[in-house]
Amino acid sequence: MTARSRPLLLGHRGARATRSIPENTIASFDLCLEHGCDGFEFDVRATADGSLVVCHDEAFRGALIEEMHTREVEGWQAQGFLPFLEDVLRRYSEKCFLDVELKVAGVEATVVELLWQYPPARGYLVTSFLPEVLGRVRALDDSIELGYLFDRVSRPGAGGSDSLCAGVQWMLPEWYLLDEAMVSKLRKANARIGAWTVNETPDMLRLAGLGVEMLISDETERLANTFRVG
Repeated sequence: MTARSRPLLLGHRGARATRSIPENTIASFDLCLEHGCDGFEFDVRATADGSLVVCHDEAFRGALIEEMHTREVEGWQAQGFLPFLEDVLRRYSEKCFLDVELKVAGVEATVVELLWQYPPARGYLVTSFLPEVLGRVRALDDSIELGYLFDRVSRPGAGGSDSLCAGVQWMLPEWYLLDEAMVSKLRKANARIGAWTVNETPDMLRLAGLGVEMLISDETERLANTFRVG
């Protein structure tokens, strides 16, 4: 498999499998790139006063992100946690591919403005489990590539609906959902296909063999080594 034909290799919240380094931090993002990945996925939430910070969970150290204020966030940043989205874009926009996952609604306009200010030169997409969020991003800038995330519960067709998420370029199921039938269905909808969070080498190779174009993994060193060329 050549470098050109292999999937895009992204770390999940950075190099998440490295437990000594907290996920969704600059240190974790740097390590992911050192391992040889093309980029990384990270999560965006908003504080009470509108700052956009990188955090997966609703709460950090017992405090809800949506109830925190910028001054509190800055205190945690001094210890390496909760980077601002703007700082992540400024640091990495020229270095790597970025998968910006929006965990909440209401942040779309600010995210789009920051992407205009710091356009990632090596490619990016905005992803979410929330179709309405992707729709708002599309309305603000229809040139931004979008990815719809789903698992077994939220997959297209669950709950009696057979429709795919309209207006997105990428469909990103949890890795174990992808088989030949799912890949065929997504391709018929003209979707590009990615997978999260695939952590074992046989699964990485199986998905690449199915033509999956993007693999997101906690095991960033394993991911890069599996597809290393030369």
